[in-house]
Amino acid sequence: MASVVWGAAFVAQSIASNNVGTFTFNGIRFIIGGICLLPLLKGHHLSPKQIPPRKLVGGVICGTALFLASTFQQAGIALGATAGEAGFLTACYIVMVPILGVFIGKKCSFLVWPAVCIALFGLYLLCIPSAGMGLSLSSADIALLMCALLFSVQILCIDHYAPLMSPVALACVQFIVSGILSLIAAIIFELIPDPSSWIKALYSPTAWIAILYTGIFSCAIGYTLQAVGQRSLNPALASLIMSLESVFSTLFGWLILHQTMDTREALGCVLIFAAVILAQVPQKTT
Repeated sequence: MASVVWGAAFVAQSIASNNVGTFTFNGIRFIIGGICLLPLLKGHHLSPKQIPPRKLVGGVICGTALFLASTFQQAGIALGATAGEAGFLTACYIVMVPILGVFIGKKCSFLVWPAVCIALFGLYLLCIPSAGMGLSLSSADIALLMCALLFSVQILCIDHYAPLMSPVALACVQFIVSGILSLIAAIIFELIPDPSSWIKALYSPTAWIAILYTGIFSCAIGYTLQAVGQRSLNPALASLIMSLESVFSTLFGWLILHQTMDTREALGCVLIFAAVILAQVPQKTT
């Protein structure tokens, strides 16, 4: 469900990128996501002041990782990476998560490794449209690989802290932290250099539709679903399932933006779905 929500958010994010600065957009939507979750804390008999400091640390760490990953992703696109290149390199976290997990003692099913390879090839077919198109390691590519690495860290942080605290509380703190950091950067890099353009951008109704969708659905709902799901999933398997975001973004691009999908892209979708199923095949224990 999180992958579906995030896949649809690509449409909104594309629209917003033409109107609002990166830090401003991320800051407002993350703050909205955190505010939307505040009423739900009462259902867990919590208020922001009642969340224990040691658990607040988890939200701060996850929020900082989310802020950095989102920033590097947008930086890579701004530096000239194509949408396909950005989608493929960002999705490399499906490889990085199990590798990083090994170093911190996270074990996963043997089938996860071939599933990761299949999914990575599927993502290549889906996101890189030309069979002869290669990936040169430009500054944009380096930024996107950093984004993938930081999303891997964020997934592992969620895996660690989700069982220790309410998923709603974790998501709420994560968004507030990420939103505050983004708004501080927005003031420094977007508001102060050009106040008139910054204010004018926020008068766009189209931009606010995108901000509200990504704030309410992509943040408040999507990341809370991630925190809930990862309470009982291995992080490597979770990253594979979340890689379906690329598939759903392609499907929503076809349904909403009337973008076509060729045979190569369709095969990529099939391979990613197959990889997710393969990684969940139960194995006999000895």
